[in-house]
Amino acid sequence: MLRGALATAGVVGFGGLVPSDAEAQRGTGPSTDARPDRTLALARFLNHTAYSALPPKAIEHAKMILASTFASAAVGSAIESARILRQLAKEQGGKPEATIWFDGAKLPVSEAARVNAALSDAAASDDSDIRNTAHEGTTLAAAGLAIGERTGATGQDLLGAMVLGYEAAGRIGEARTGGRGGLHASQVVAFAGATAAAKLLKLTDEQLANALGLVATTIGGIGTGTNSWAREYMGANAAASGVQAALAAGRGYTVNEDMLGTRGGFVDVFGGGAKTVDRLTADLGKEWNIVDFLAIKLWPGAHPFSGTVEAAMNAAREANVAPDVVAKILVAGQNRTSIQGSRRPTNLADAIHSLSYYVASAVADKDFTWAHASDAKFSDPRITRLMDLVEVDPAPPPVKYMWSWGGTVTIVTTSGARYTSTVDAPRGSGPRGIAWSDVDAKYRALMPESKLPAKRVDDILDRIHGFERVKNVSELTRLLAP
Repeated sequence: MLRGALATAGVVGFGGLVPSDAEAQRGTGPSTDARPDRTLALARFLNHTAYSALPPKAIEHAKMILASTFASAAVGSAIESARILRQLAKEQGGKPEATIWFDGAKLPVSEAARVNAALSDAAASDDSDIRNTAHEGTTLAAAGLAIGERTGATGQDLLGAMVLGYEAAGRIGEARTGGRGGLHASQVVAFAGATAAAKLLKLTDEQLANALGLVATTIGGIGTGTNSWAREYMGANAAASGVQAALAAGRGYTVNEDMLGTRGGFVDVFGGGAKTVDRLTADLGKEWNIVDFLAIKLWPGAHPFSGTVEAAMNAAREANVAPDVVAKILVAGQNRTSIQGSRRPTNLADAIHSLSYYVASAVADKDFTWAHASDAKFSDPRITRLMDLVEVDPAPPPVKYMWSWGGTVTIVTTSGARYTSTVDAPRGSGPRGIAWSDVDAKYRALMPESKLPAKRVDDILDRIHGFERVKNVSELTRLLAP
């Protein structure tokens, strides 16, 4: 009636009314599209996969995510961007449902997820997906623990939800292959949070599909914001959006059918369209994204530099020369055509996105550790000199990289000697294997920044190692409060 009245009155373009062929896709009526509803098919798989069907390594990786995320959040808790978001959330208040890590305040689940994700993302020392370069783990830990605390979930409940949330985000990220550039990975990780929250809320298949559809229409992010506080703001929004989408869908909120796979849907608009849409549901259950592609950051900052900085460490140790003997540092890698980032970083955001800083630090110190995320290292004259010597290798060695993060570094000395190392999959990544010893070392190095008592820090890690035996996730979140 409204449409007819407006047409009679000569009103054109009423608020961007959807065309008639898209109207048939709305959740309020049957679809006229004969193609399968891939969103619902994915939701059904996620909903009906039991904890017992998940491989042990997937569960171990989920536990590693918890330890890694807390470690990163401990550092991020003192960063100004995270402090601002935490302060705003506490001032606004609301129903006390979930704990703010290392603070103890309780807030509504979506705000708790937002703040805790910001803590981890701010330090850029969390995890990443070696294929999609997306921080699913931060969102899964923040959103999953918030909802788990509210619902009284067990450790098994949360770990299973995290594995399946990672699967959803990984598949949707893979379907983005060949799509529009310039979008931030927070657009992908929000699907992980929505799935984990939906699992813990015990939503129906249709409700989970609607939650994924709500995320598809909600979350954004611009890649250029990566080297500023916009990064953690986008990450915080991803966690909150995932939780809110699951809560709304659980109350009966519906959207168009197949918001991921239909014409004009998420994959069509942001991804590879018809060429990649089948990746949403291909070979469900045969392989697991959290097993194959999880990468835990074992040094701070941009994970796409991980292979290169490890190669720089290897070459520097082999050369075993003083920094002033280095004449050139040549860098190569898949699609490596420039040296990204500032050559004179003065703050954390600049440094963790500066390839020259990474490589120069690794060559100067024959190592790259959490200590390199400090003002003292940013201004170290040995490192600043070497940053000017980092350049793209004009004649790179013939290396075939399997992963986009792979890198080759060649150190050329003043005598003309050359030392070269290549690292494709970095240490701490699924393809190479993730060791608990590395995760534990990271946790113990960074968790003291939380200001929690040393005994509490140890207790939290012990609880994580045996998390599948935890009867209520509140056993863990209570330990995260001062």
